[in-house]
Amino acid sequence: MIEISFYTFWIGIALIVYTYVGYGVIIYILSKLRGEATLPSTPSDNDLPEVTLLIAAYNEERFIASKIENSLALAYPPEKLNVWIVTDGSTDKTLEIATGYSRVKTFHTPERSGKIHAVNRVIKLITTPIVIFSDANTVLNSAAVKNIVRHFQDDKVGGVSGEKKIKMNEADNASGAGEGIYWKYESALKKKDSQLSTAIGAAGELFALRTHLYNTPEPDTIIEDFVTSMKIVSLGYRFVYEPDAYATETASATIKDEWKRKVRISAGGIQAVLRMPEFFNPFRYGIISWQYISHRVLRWTITPLALLLVLLANVLLFNLSFLYQLTLYGQLVFYLIALTGHFMREKKIAVKGFFVPYYFCMMNLSVFAGVGRLIRNQQSAVWEKSERA
Repeated sequence: MIEISFYTFWIGIALIVYTYVGYGVIIYILSKLRGEATLPSTPSDNDLPEVTLLIAAYNEERFIASKIENSLALAYPPEKLNVWIVTDGSTDKTLEIATGYSRVKTFHTPERSGKIHAVNRVIKLITTPIVIFSDANTVLNSAAVKNIVRHFQDDKVGGVSGEKKIKMNEADNASGAGEGIYWKYESALKKKDSQLSTAIGAAGELFALRTHLYNTPEPDTIIEDFVTSMKIVSLGYRFVYEPDAYATETASATIKDEWKRKVRISAGGIQAVLRMPEFFNPFRYGIISWQYISHRVLRWTITPLALLLVLLANVLLFNLSFLYQLTLYGQLVFYLIALTGHFMREKKIAVKGFFVPYYFCMMNLSVFAGVGRLIRNQQSAVWEKSERA
């Protein structure tokens, strides 16, 4: 038993450190060795392609007017920027507000079938060479569209992922503080992934692709943005990360809303891993397979389990040496801070790092909850709207 605990502990430690620290260090070094790519120049207004900005909105009456005004004010020739909004299933004033703007084209059906069905229904009507997806509760920077489309001058680029930014307040609760810090870390990884070969997945807040490359995801796909972007990578195209095109949104209103979102993402991530086994073949995808496994698969599968096994193994090894006593006490302190964060999760605390252990634990626990939902077939692809602050 001691021998099994020994190997479980050290293999688990190595896996955890690699997933959350080691991969970031390695990808940073490799991207530095490769060197910064030269950014393509932005075409003149006359040479810019026509694009369609597609916004899927479900009961977004709080945000839809500001979203439309932000979209129409983007620094892009108005005659080349088509703003489309699909509001399937909305029961509030989202459609009424959207139809009040003459430059906006709206699509609506009373049935609520989910975002993926709404997008699949209208994308076949898009005739522009580029389609840009953006969430209704986000605000884009003025140059976002120009900074995105410049990359499509390269025929090897099939899509572009923008950056997701969380608007952080001086005193946030656990949701706002943890989410904001997490996305800064995630954005840094995406930038290095893209620099080395390709971004590993796109966030639905803002991403674009060549319209003809859109491959209709299966109707029960949970995180369609990730699957859509990786399917384009599977065709041999790059997905570029563009940090100067960003979508800003507020953090989840409560930790309950963030938990609901994280569980859905975890369930969708595991579903995506099961449905895209082709990326485990390094003979076909080379370094992309390593990036995919390191950046995504480990977080959604083995590493959360490793955290639990390391703790249990450390308990069994406690009397073996002072080292194991020290590591166990260190783990217990970390989880005690996380537990304290749980009890204070809705408090406003200026020291945002206080909530990091709690957010880290919540993120990993959500994987177990996501697995449970998949096994019980309880995770629907229909929108699960999380309130934003």
